[in-house]
Amino acid sequence: MSVLELRNISKHFGAIQAVNDVSFSIEAGEVVGLMGDNGAGKSTLVKMIAGNFAPSHGTLKMDGADLVMHRPVDARRHGIEIVHQDLALCDNLTAAANVFLGRELRKGVWPFAILDYPAMYKRAGDIFKELKSETRPRDLVRQMSGGQRQAVAIARTRLSQAKIVLMDEPTAAISVRQVAEVLNLIRHLRDQGIAVVLISHRMPDVFTVADRVIVMRRGRKVADKRIDQSSPEEVTGLITGAIELA
Repeated sequence: MSVLELRNISKHFGAIQAVNDVSFSIEAGEVVGLMGDNGAGKSTLVKMIAGNFAPSHGTLKMDGADLVMHRPVDARRHGIEIVHQDLALCDNLTAAANVFLGRELRKGVWPFAILDYPAMYKRAGDIFKELKSETRPRDLVRQMSGGQRQAVAIARTRLSQAKIVLMDEPTAAISVRQVAEVLNLIRHLRDQGIAVVLISHRMPDVFTVADRVIVMRRGRKVADKRIDQSSPEEVTGLITGAIELA
């Protein structure tokens, strides 16, 4: 059974049809690359999966049951996590503080409960080890590389029992070495049975780590193929319109 299924999903904003009749499914432990030019509908589609927008038409299913969400916290409750392109990290806080931001651990009894920093440092450290990242819980985010920042953002998704992680351009504007680090983080999520949707403009990254690639153009899905049955040249043609469908 698919962990997530989209059936004939559409979204319009007045006269603007941002997403038009898109259907696909994602299996547990599968990495799916989502590609398309700016304005292709990728972001709108992901925001519907993340609970930011409700579809105008169509249905979402998770583990075979209808999925109805009104806000992002509903998506998180169902096991859907998102890593935004800007990462939404606080540079003045430690890695551990960012991991637990809004979900801090406390000890003691209200109104005398205090933040349990040792427990948060330990749990964050365990997650970084699990992800095989060199990030340390007590390091300040402002002193970190792009790859380490991604590790902090991904570690936040591990606090809950995530079934799907949506990653928006995780390798944009970072070095080649840091790109390899981020791709390894994606592989570790996959190996733990977590489905990953990788939104990216970087063809080499998608063809390195993804199992399938979905291509969107002008709000429509124009391809959904296994990576080993496609090529960067074909995907480029699909994105630009030189190839109509595949």
